[in-house]
Formats: sequence, structure tokens, C-alpha cells
Amino acid sequence: PAPPAPAETAAGGATGSGAGNGAGAGNGAGGPEAVPGDNGGAGIGGLLSEPPADFTDTILAGRKVLIVDDDVRNVFALTSVLEGYGMEVFYAEDGQAGIDLLHRNPDVALVLMDVMMPGLDGYATTAAIREMPQFADLPIIVITAKVMKGDRERSLAAGASDYVPKPVDVDRLLEVMRVWLGRSVIG
Repeated sequence: PAPPAPAETAAGGATGSGAGNGAGAGNGAGGPEAVPGDNGGAGIGGLLSEPPADFTDTILAGRKVLIVDDDVRNVFALTSVLEGYGMEVFYAEDGQAGIDLLHRNPDVALVLMDVMMPGLDGYATTAAIREMPQFADLPIIVITAKVMKGDRERSLAAGASDYVPKPVDVDRLLEVMRVWLGRSVIG
């Protein structure tokens, strides 16, 4: 099968197999590679969780996901996994860019939100998205290295649907994504 079409980024570039954006995510030339047991400091583990070539995940495949994260290593690692499941990946490097991208792509099915970013952090971005009626029910999963007592509660209070700590267990993240995307299919 043909590789997925490149996805729009907040900077107008694209992610995707070999597409690149000039920032190292998905460019196939000197970017980070998935090495067993080495997450390159990106906080994403379990990168060998890609499906068999003939597998189609009916909940994830064809869905659009927005990653809001200022660390291109995280974006690259997550994009590689999610595209392997047939998802179309968009990304933004800060909260305002994520909001702008959502306005241009209102059919995004789920957001993966980092907390610690320049400008609007993940909490403020999540709260701002929740104030927009068209995104009131959009699943937002916070992915963060902030795992201090109360961080999960603060994420949920800001409007996050769920919370996954870093380093990310990819199988756990996919499970959480399926739960929230399954709700939107049923609802």
C-alpha cells in the first residue's frame, strides 16, 4: 500500500513518511530512529508496538490526530507509531499554533497535548480549546513528564479527557486513544 499522505503542520509543512518539515520530524535524513531500549531522550518508549503489515485498526485507521508538542523528537516518535496504525497526523509546536490548526482542520478526532511548552502551555491550551463549542467534546489526552502529585488532577481540571505520563508506554497510549475515539464513533 502507498504511504499515508503528508499532513499539515502549524508551520505549513508536513509530516509523513519521508515528507519532512525542515525540523527533523519524519525527514528520514539524520532524524531520530527507533532503537529498542533507547528513546533518545524523547520520553516515548515501546516503539516496537507497530501492527503487522496486514492489520487494520478500525478505531484508529483513517482518523486525524493533532500532536501539540515543542519537542520534535516526541513528534517524530509518535508520528511514526500513529501513521503505522493508519492515522493522519498533524502537529503544532505550541498551544496557539495548535488552536490555529484546529480551526483549519475541525475534523481532527483527537489531540495529544504536551504540558510544558513556550507561550500557551498545555493547561492553558486545553482550557482554551474547551471554551470553543465546536471542540467541547474533542478528546484531549495530556502526555507529560510532569508526574508530580496533583498533575493529573490539574490536567483534568483544565479540560483534558485523559492523562498519560512520560516516558510513554505506547500500548497504553493506544489503548487510551481507542477508548476515547471509540466513544466518539458510538456517540
